[in-house]
Amino acid sequence: MNDGNSKSPSGDLMVGSVLDKIVFRKKQEIADAKALISAQDLEKSVHFNRTPYSFKEFLLAEDRTGIIAEFKRRSPSKGLINGIADVAEVTQAYNQAGASALSVLTDVDFFGGKTDDLLAARAANEIPVLRKDFMIDEYQILEAKAWGADIILLIAAILTPQQINDFGKFAQNLGLNVLLEVHNLEELERSICANIDAIGINNRNLADFTVDIQTSFDLVNKIPNEFLKISESAISDPKIIKELKQAGFDGFLIGENFMKTENPGAAIKDFVAQI
Repeated sequence: MNDGNSKSPSGDLMVGSVLDKIVFRKKQEIADAKALISAQDLEKSVHFNRTPYSFKEFLLAEDRTGIIAEFKRRSPSKGLINGIADVAEVTQAYNQAGASALSVLTDVDFFGGKTDDLLAARAANEIPVLRKDFMIDEYQILEAKAWGADIILLIAAILTPQQINDFGKFAQNLGLNVLLEVHNLEELERSICANIDAIGINNRNLADFTVDIQTSFDLVNKIPNEFLKISESAISDPKIIKELKQAGFDGFLIGENFMKTENPGAAIKDFVAQI
């Protein structure tokens, strides 16, 4: 897989291999899932016929913060972040603190997520839920719909422009909202298409996993105004929310900053009080 990260002589090879491993494992997971549950079975699920919440409506609501609060147990770069948090309890606290949406990891091997986390978040909340995973197959989009997600994530670093266009169209036809994630200008320019609702700038450098909020400020004006604009990662200071809003961002994906604490619900409440 060419993930666009092969330019630097050392770090990118390492990260390229991480992305490659994730995508390789994901292909195995999808094959196993298809063998167990058919697409037709997914379409019969209890959530499949529900109307997803509008990402835009909740993100721009005056009584909400614009924060997309993430439930994440671990990551390849940080290892274990929080092994004890209860997904229903944490996501309800996020909701009550004014989160506009929830992001729930469903990747098992690399992020410690699971299907039940998304189902639990859905059952406990009446705000949009993002299925945070590495989407490389339409089957995963059907899963997201069946599990009660409202938003799917498409990561430009692992998808072709054609895949982004096709997956976005497939998801929107199911009523799902589509968030495209990019890491740099090249990914942004080649990936923009009509079949997405929001564009997220991930401030994490895929070459070395460092984060730099400046990436968002550099790219915000490159995002066409018809799309919701999201800044992801590296948001740990409440003051930066005001600066990002002034720059033109509508949403702010924050996970690790809350999840690394003993009480993520209290952490977001304190954070929001300072915005």
